[in-house]
Amino acid sequence: MEKSVALNEWQSRKNRMVINRFHAFIHGAALAALFYYRITSITAIAKTSKPILPHLLIFGAEFVLSFHWVLSQGSKWNPISRTACPERLPADDDLPSLDVFVCTTDPVKEPSLGVMNTVISAMALDYPPQKLHLYLSDDGGSPVTFRAVKEAWGFAKLWIPFCRKYMVKNRCPHAYFFTEQTGDHQFLLEKTHIQKAYEDFQISLAKIAASTDSHVSRDHQPIIEVINDGDEMDKDPHMPLLVYVAREKRPFHPHHFKAGALNVLLRVSALISNSPYILVLDCDMYCNDPKSARQAMCFHLDSKLSPLAFVQFPQRFYTICDKDIYDGEFRYAWDKWEGLNGLKGPIMCGTGFYIKREALYGTQQLHKNVDTIKCFGSSKEFVNSVYTHSKPNYPCDNVLQKEMQFLASCSYDNGTKWGEQVGFRYFAVAEDFLTGLMLHCEGWKSVYYESSRARPGFLGASPDNLGDVLVQQSRWSVGLNQVAFSKYSPLVYGILKMPILQTMCYAEIAFYTISFLPLYILALLPQISLLRGIHLYPQVSSPFFFVFVFLFISSQAKHLQEVLVMGYRMRTWITEQRMWMIRSFTSYFYGNMNTIMDKIGLRKASFLPTNKAVDEAAAELYQKGMYNFEAPPLFMVPMCTLYMINMGSFVAGIARVLHAEKGKGMLIESSIPLFGMIIHLPLLQGMVVRKDKGRVPTNVSVVSLLLSSIVVGFAAFAT
Repeated sequence: MEKSVALNEWQSRKNRMVINRFHAFIHGAALAALFYYRITSITAIAKTSKPILPHLLIFGAEFVLSFHWVLSQGSKWNPISRTACPERLPADDDLPSLDVFVCTTDPVKEPSLGVMNTVISAMALDYPPQKLHLYLSDDGGSPVTFRAVKEAWGFAKLWIPFCRKYMVKNRCPHAYFFTEQTGDHQFLLEKTHIQKAYEDFQISLAKIAASTDSHVSRDHQPIIEVINDGDEMDKDPHMPLLVYVAREKRPFHPHHFKAGALNVLLRVSALISNSPYILVLDCDMYCNDPKSARQAMCFHLDSKLSPLAFVQFPQRFYTICDKDIYDGEFRYAWDKWEGLNGLKGPIMCGTGFYIKREALYGTQQLHKNVDTIKCFGSSKEFVNSVYTHSKPNYPCDNVLQKEMQFLASCSYDNGTKWGEQVGFRYFAVAEDFLTGLMLHCEGWKSVYYESSRARPGFLGASPDNLGDVLVQQSRWSVGLNQVAFSKYSPLVYGILKMPILQTMCYAEIAFYTISFLPLYILALLPQISLLRGIHLYPQVSSPFFFVFVFLFISSQAKHLQEVLVMGYRMRTWITEQRMWMIRSFTSYFYGNMNTIMDKIGLRKASFLPTNKAVDEAAAELYQKGMYNFEAPPLFMVPMCTLYMINMGSFVAGIARVLHAEKGKGMLIESSIPLFGMIIHLPLLQGMVVRKDKGRVPTNVSVVSLLLSSIVVGFAAFAT
């Protein structure tokens, strides 16, 4: 019997695994010693008249950070890298069909040119065109987007054959024409012709944006239209299917954000193409490697990985500057995702993943115990597509069009399992995290894959100013908190349904934002204690002093090792620490406050600040590697105030240490504010040295100075 050819391979990261496990052992032993010291110290202080609250607070901060550290060990236990072998795939006729979902909302915030480049790049994937179908969800129902899609179709009829003829690697036209290409005379002639067509396409989109109402509608009928020239699908086998979908929107009716839009695409596509696999893309994340679909199939078609729900590609960004000052590349996340390859697979990331349609339809047990109407809704045509895996059904007749509009109506989900056990989940705005969690709890697996750093599967745009970064992180933290503090909390919902290490990974991400609590304590309490001469840490003469020193060095050295082993430089290590602290002091804090208000019914009083437009001067600062501190005051005031408190307490505290017997031996208390001052040196420069547009606004500095002076003065002189 002939042995089947392996479509993919994997390799254990043994060196990293050994280092990770060894570090977990010695660092864990040191943490045990720390807890022993804290418990015995607090017990002893409780028997005296000394204040015990500062010691309890600092112990609480250390406990939360240790809790995070323990959870992080799950992704470090068995890291595995995977390799796809697309050259071993079956012939094109035997490949499964693929649907691509792209979501957009606002043509002003998400300009049509970028969205259409994403659409065109997906249509040009190196995949059999007759098996490729693209669906664009326009959640705003904008005439601008609708007209832009038709223009994109016209340009794609020139672009896709050109890409296939010359085996173009970069199939996003906007990115392609920014690079130099060499070739023979015929190629250059055709390339010039295509480039002229793209310039005309850009002009057309600009005219549409200028002459068409860009208003985003929240009250409109569903609109579904196959974008082609009459019976074009029968005449041109080189063109994939393109469908425009604007689901119904009504005021005061829940629309469930991106998850709701994706579920409409899931239902509508089932009646048109019904492909067994789906690629989900954000509208600003274009296909950079045309072979990503074939790479994903190397895992989906491997029976040894069954049941495989999705293949997650990393998010890479073409807008990130060389210094990546805002930590936009998320190195730490993709390091964890590779570690999850050694377990049940990575967490879903919202874009750049190929998912099996069957996985989104719920478990077989659900189908058996619930009638089909309650499970999937009352559309018989849709239910038939679920159970019979019906073949593509286009062009669309009037009966099918009416049924699709019914599936795209805002009330179709009512009384069904959609968003609860079927489709993308509705409970949290972080629909990707929750959906991935529930799929893993149902027994599905996932795979993390990146072919190379040189040509990532997908490239997108990352925020290039601090304000946008922190607003984005605030929204993400709200979504994670909705899951963390609910019945779907990984430590409750997942503990009996997933392996313990997989559960730890989900819990680490879900509870990641509560780091604002220990960091606020560490940014204030040791500083105040230093001013008042309160010993929170052991003196140099104590053997436990070296426990604290070891823990600090151990954590920093491990972080640095992880950065360097992935090919990054030392400044990435510093940037990641700086941005983690900044996000904790601002985004995570406001995200948690928003969550609390949501729980008590005050959701409308949101703490999330309004985003600010970025001009060319701000973008230029980013490319130079300079922080743009022209962020909302709600973000800047806490950061500047804490920095000034640390600076003031360090100066006053050192003077006290040198001249007062009570302050001697407070080396750790002195080192904490010094470390914070060094890490956040760019903030000091923004307040004192810089005079450019990105400096800290004067009013922010004045308010922060006033607040920090009150805190430092009260701590230093209060009796």
